[in-house]
Amino acid sequence: MNAFIILIIALCIFALAYRYYGLFIATRVLELDENRKTPAESFNDMQDYHPTNKYVLFGHHFAAIAGAGPLIGPVLAAQFGYLPGLIWILIGAVVAGAVHDMVVLFASVRFDGKSLSLIAGELIGKRAGLIASLSILFILMLTLAGLSLAVVKALFMSPVNTFTILATIPIALLMGVYLYRFRPGDILGASLIGLVLLIVVILAGPFLGQIPIISSCLTLGETPLRLLIPTYGFIAAALPVWLLLCPRDYLSTFLKIGTIVVLAIGVFIIQPEIHMPAVTEYFDGGGPVIPGSAIPFLFITIACGALSGFHSTIGTGTTPKMISNERDIYFVGYGAMLMEGFVSIMALIAACALIPADYFAINVAPAVYHTLGIVPVQLPELESLIGENLAGRTGGAVSLAVGMAAIFARIPIFEGLLSYWYHFAIMFEAVFVLTAVDTGTRVGRYLLQELLGQVVPKFHDRKWIPGVIISSFIFTFSWGYLLYTGEISTIWPLFGMSNQLLAATGLIIGTTLLIKMGKQKYMWITALPGLTMIPITFYAGYLNILNYLNMHSSQGYLLTGISIILMILLALVLIEAIYNWYDLLLVERKDPRRPTPVVLPQS
Repeated sequence: MNAFIILIIALCIFALAYRYYGLFIATRVLELDENRKTPAESFNDMQDYHPTNKYVLFGHHFAAIAGAGPLIGPVLAAQFGYLPGLIWILIGAVVAGAVHDMVVLFASVRFDGKSLSLIAGELIGKRAGLIASLSILFILMLTLAGLSLAVVKALFMSPVNTFTILATIPIALLMGVYLYRFRPGDILGASLIGLVLLIVVILAGPFLGQIPIISSCLTLGETPLRLLIPTYGFIAAALPVWLLLCPRDYLSTFLKIGTIVVLAIGVFIIQPEIHMPAVTEYFDGGGPVIPGSAIPFLFITIACGALSGFHSTIGTGTTPKMISNERDIYFVGYGAMLMEGFVSIMALIAACALIPADYFAINVAPAVYHTLGIVPVQLPELESLIGENLAGRTGGAVSLAVGMAAIFARIPIFEGLLSYWYHFAIMFEAVFVLTAVDTGTRVGRYLLQELLGQVVPKFHDRKWIPGVIISSFIFTFSWGYLLYTGEISTIWPLFGMSNQLLAATGLIIGTTLLIKMGKQKYMWITALPGLTMIPITFYAGYLNILNYLNMHSSQGYLLTGISIILMILLALVLIEAIYNWYDLLLVERKDPRRPTPVVLPQS
């Protein structure tokens, strides 16, 4: 199979889905109203609520939802072959992920920018809302710990990449001050400043990062990185959204989309062959990367690129508070998810273009690799050209970087730059993750303030500085502890399971909203993918628990407890929501002339 064919298929499917299916949902199902006032306009406080240009907001939203998931998930799932992952990404992104993202964003905009848990409380009941709040907090902690582990592995002992990542922070601060203080509304000027400085940092990073004084300060082991990343998350959660979060995410989007576009152009030019079989011998289980079978583990391993509950925390967190026109929900919600699906396709191509023996050599511990009966083919040469030891670098990030670099280095004008492109790809992955970390931490702060506000009402005031700092610290410390003590092999499966359970919950809540809007004939749009994911994900959760118990360690017992608690909490929300459907639809059947009440507040 040639990667060129996969790329063309993906582009056609995503373009048709955006033009027809997404537009159908926006106009016929949700009936987006450009004349309706949005929460950003009604509650503009320049702190959390702030009307934002739709292109800047697209950049923020895409950067926030596109963490390590669309990159790492497809790489890990490549052990099943290229075909299972390809099918799930194409179908899942179109009929599940993008629908989920647009509907939950719409719900939050119509409910004054409230979180998913508060929306659940309004639509289903206060008990369901409280349970959902606790569940989402747990899931966010797991998500941020899992995503941050990918950054730790990528920046470990790499001063060049660490320097480049750190440099994006002052650039973003400069953009924020320029855009909202010096020249308010000058999107073009801020974009040019950010883009030029980003290019300078990317080009100069490999040289500046090798200066002895810089290199000695930024050559960091895993322990310092596991402390510094939560520290960054805390600062990003506490600062005003316009100062760091939004401009940094917008800046990161240039790098993210630009890199993916160049990678796609490279695939068009060199048309690499897919060396991974369509379906491997590990489809039914026993694989060295993911021990379980493709069903159900494919669906929780490839999460963010096809369907992700983490997106609901962004879609009901920062983004709805910045929508300036309700029609932008279509572009931001549905469009950004399809873009993330395309990122996953490119990650899958990069991983599957590696020779399988080399792919497994990178992603499997050396002791396990020796039992597979295979030997590396091109890996020794790649290690020599890149200048780093690549074998046994588990977690997916390194194999993805090698695959991307191999494609870039074969483009005629980029020949002989394999080492440079490898480090660039590692930096690219780290930027992806950190933009999800800062936004996810801020959303976690919102949720924790809502919960603490039930006890101390002052926490409901988002402008109360002590409340912002206290809630930011508690939440950051919680996921930072998991990051400090966990590993990718234990955290990622739990993140995947809980993430997909939250996605199913978001779709079920979205279905309740459609019913209460009088859109019963369209409820299948959200109900079908939501109900499909429930048994798959609970089955994966059950298998995860068995694996954790077999660890016979305190970490295994902790993860077992978290898994059981999450599954029970979300099961309660799902049962209550589905029972609510029955009650609403029964009333409609008894008296068809009685319209279902619309429960959407006016901003």
